[in-house]
Parts: sequence; structure tokens; C-alpha cells
Amino acid sequence: MKKLTEGGKMFFGVMTIFVVYAVVFILFEDYDRKRLEPFDEVSDWHLLLFSVVVMGGLGILLYRYAHRMDERISRKQTTKENQMRRELTQNIAHELKTPVASILGYAETILHTPGINNEQCRQFTERTLTQAQRLTSLLQDISTLNRMDYAADMLSTERVDVAALVADIVEETRLAMQRRRMEFHNLLPQDIVVNGNEQLIYGIFRNLTDNAIAYAGEATVVGLSATESKTHWHFTFSDNGVGIPAEHLGRIFERFYRIDKSRSRQVGGTGLGLAIVKNAILLHGGTISVRSDSGTTFDFTLKK
Repeated sequence: MKKLTEGGKMFFGVMTIFVVYAVVFILFEDYDRKRLEPFDEVSDWHLLLFSVVVMGGLGILLYRYAHRMDERISRKQTTKENQMRRELTQNIAHELKTPVASILGYAETILHTPGINNEQCRQFTERTLTQAQRLTSLLQDISTLNRMDYAADMLSTERVDVAALVADIVEETRLAMQRRRMEFHNLLPQDIVVNGNEQLIYGIFRNLTDNAIAYAGEATVVGLSATESKTHWHFTFSDNGVGIPAEHLGRIFERFYRIDKSRSRQVGGTGLGLAIVKNAILLHGGTISVRSDSGTTFDFTLKK
């Protein structure tokens, strides 16, 4: 069944109210009438005809207005979507430009520098590999967002053991946390199971963890806890680090938005991690919010 547009909803809503009013008024226009009876006066038939004509004229006007309203809404949405696509394309091109230029530069240096020694060659090769890995991460994140945007109904779902998944992430990031003298306090209960896409749910917790490692600061503590309601699991992911300035809180889930662009590139971020987090949570019937007072706290839910 085709979904009604905003104009269609308004048209049918107003017309329904008018029809009900007209029927009640015509049938009970005599206040002392206690039951439905055939019209016995010519004026009653004239009133009926007049009401039908008025209703038809009003319907035509409403339909034309509703159609124009739908067209305006459609144009605004198209303009907004085109602007977002242009910005996204520009951002992608900008983000791809740096690693590609670096890879080309290091490769040309290795190939066209006479007498380059093995140590220099190894250093340039390692830098090339680093930039290639960054490029790979960026393309993977873009691919993930595209799948959520355009092929969400094709994503497979299964029962996901969130507690086991987070335990794996803690092990995978242990060395990175140790290098920054950070601690991860995993306070999740052992019976958290949700129905969803395992890769996307993994991405939620992994991106939040990587984000904390990159930006919370050294010698900080990361905490993860959860409570259960009838329909959702409510998670709190927090750190006691440097926090996020208030003017940036409303934009941190935007694609390619960075608080400190130079630092983000130094730590290898793609600028898409938190966008993936938000979209994956929404796709699983949840919500997410962020606050920053002493550190940063993400509160989010996942539907059971």
C-alpha cells in the first residue's frame, strides 16, 4: 500500500471532517428531529445539493493545495539531499587525497631516488603501508555507511552475544590501552543478547572504544555498563578524559566532522566512526545521546 504524503494526509483529514459535519448537519438540521426520516421539504434537498457542491469545490481546492505542498516539500528535500551529497563527495575526495598523495610520493621517491639505501627504502615502505591501511579503513567505513543507507533490508540478522563481543574488543585493544596507560572497566552482565547484525553491533562498541583510546587522553579510565528494560538494553559508555567542548557536541555524529582535524589525522581517524555508531544504533531500533562534563559519556539503547 502506497504511503500517504503530507499533503494527502491533510487532504483526507480535512475532507473527512467536512463530510462528517455535512452529514450530521443535513440529517439533524431540525433540532427536534429524534430519528432519521426522508426529506419532506424541498429546502432539505436544496441544502443537500448545496453541501455537495461546496464539498466538491472545497475538495478541489484542498487537493490542489495539498499537491503544491507536496511539491514544495519534495523540492526542499531534493535540494537538501543534493547539498548533502555534494558535501559528502567533497569530503570523501578531500579525505582520499591525503593518503593517495602520500602513497604516490613515497613510491616515486623509492623508484626514482638513485642510491637510496635499504634503511631509507624500508622507512618509506612502512609509511606507504601506513597510508594504504588508512585508505583501506576509510573505504571500509564508507562501504559500511552505504550499506546502512541503501541496503539495510539486505543485512543479515542473528542472535548476538554482546557480552562476548565486548570481551573480544577488550582483548583486541588491550595493547593500545596499555601504551596509553588506560584502563577498561567492563561492567556488562553476562546475559546480554540482542537480535541484529553482528558486524554492525561490533562496530558500535569497537568505534566507541577506538574513539576513547584516540581522544580521551593518557591514564584515563573507560567504563561500560548496561541496564535492562522490557524492550531494550540501555548502555552507558564513558571515560574520564578531556571531554568534548560544548559547541561540538551537536555535530560529532556528522560524517567527516572532526573537532581537531590535525590531531585526528595524526591518530589515523577516518572521521566516520561516530557516524557509523549512530546509524548502526538507529538501524537496531535504538537511540543515542552524548554528554560531556568530567569526560565524555555516550548513552544509547539497543532493541532486544
